[in-house]
Amino acid sequence: MKTLRLAVPLIAGLAILAAQASLGARAQDYPTRPITIVVPFPAGGNADALARILARQLSERLGQPVIVENRTGGGGVIGTIGVARAAPDGYTLLMAPAATMAIDVNLKKLAYDPVGDFVPLAVVVDTSFVLVADPSLPVHSLADLVKLAREKPGQLSYGSPGLGTPQHICGELLKRMTGIDVRHVPYRAAAAAVTDVVGGHIAFAFSDPIAAFPLVGNGSLRALGVSSAIRTQAAPEIPTLAEVGLPGFDVAAWLMVAAPAKTPDAVVNKLYAALASIMELPEIRARLESIGTPRRDSMPPDELKHFIRSEIDRWGEIVRRAGVTLD
Repeated sequence: MKTLRLAVPLIAGLAILAAQASLGARAQDYPTRPITIVVPFPAGGNADALARILARQLSERLGQPVIVENRTGGGGVIGTIGVARAAPDGYTLLMAPAATMAIDVNLKKLAYDPVGDFVPLAVVVDTSFVLVADPSLPVHSLADLVKLAREKPGQLSYGSPGLGTPQHICGELLKRMTGIDVRHVPYRAAAAAVTDVVGGHIAFAFSDPIAAFPLVGNGSLRALGVSSAIRTQAAPEIPTLAEVGLPGFDVAAWLMVAAPAKTPDAVVNKLYAALASIMELPEIRARLESIGTPRRDSMPPDELKHFIRSEIDRWGEIVRRAGVTLD
């Protein structure tokens, strides 16, 4: 009996070692089949556009098709959880809504760990949000919007892609800093909120630049400011909110590519090298600037882990300033 008891853990240990060796061998050959980048939001936003730009470039470098899959629901949670639970083999990646993840962990108990359940491969872009208003309103500036809201307390509304999203945080921070009384209308997707601003159903929203700029250009929306501390090169004529009356207003989201935790180092290193080289291409930089998502400098995965923790703390402070709760 004693011999049998000793043999069972020994056999189990050998099985684990064999599985690890097999995984390591497969990692050296990676990739041998198509890779999927999961975007946890509908098509048409910055995350989707960026994933498709990267997919084409990654496919060229890795010699395998790279497919973009929009796996929506729960304000990005469903797709994010799906990748967290996927096999850690490098064939399922996440265009991570990193700012949303950093916000959510400060607001509620999550079904995933933004730090522990993922290996960050690259923080690729920053993106500010554009404050856009219904052009049929007598509003041509932030000051006009604040004046109108004070004249009609509780009558104006703004939209966002849902509770706890960066756009929601922007709206609540605007309310807190100006003292206006406006109603929040959560939508299932960012595009739906912007569509309702165009249609005159709500007064304003904070929009992804890629969705806002064409509509601002054709007169369907009126841009009042951008949420980041500096103007976007894609539309330098639009002032920052800090410039036009809200000093210290600085909200910029960022997107990263991530893999499930325990993805082999060989796969992580190969993906990081490919992504870092893509982000250095002049044509990629120009494309990102044109859609209002400037490139971030590359950081290795270990350094990115520390950056993510610091961003969770930073967003926690923004959430507290905005007075946002989900109660």
